[in-house]
Amino acid sequence: MQLKLSTRIVDGVLIVDCAGRLVFGEESACLRDTVKKLIVEKKRLVLNLSGIVFIDSGGLGTLVALYTTAHHNDGHIKLANLTKRVIDLLHLTKLVTVFEVYDSEQQAVDAYKGEAA
Repeated sequence: MQLKLSTRIVDGVLIVDCAGRLVFGEESACLRDTVKKLIVEKKRLVLNLSGIVFIDSGGLGTLVALYTTAHHNDGHIKLANLTKRVIDLLHLTKLVTVFEVYDSEQQAVDAYKGEAA
C-alpha cells in the first residue's frame, strides 16, 4: 500500500492525513515534498498518522527532517493518532522526547490555541 496524503484545515491548523506505508523512497519523498511546500504558508501543522500501517528508518528520518524544516521556517509540526507500531518506534528511538505527540487530532489542534501563530 503506497502512502496517500490528504489535507484539510481545522480551526486554522493544517491537518495532513497520512495513510499507507511511510518508507524510504517514493513515499517518504512524497510526504517530505508536500509538507515542505505547505509549511511555508501554514506554520501550524498536524500530521495525522492514524492510517500508517508501516514505518521504516527512512520514514522516521523523514519525520525528523520535517520537524527540522518546520523549525527553520518558524513553523511547528505535531503528531497525532499514532498507531502502536509508530509510537513503539518513537519510544525505542527516544524521538518521542523530540516530537509533540497527541492521542487525537483535536488534542493536537487544541495545543496550538494560546500559541503564537
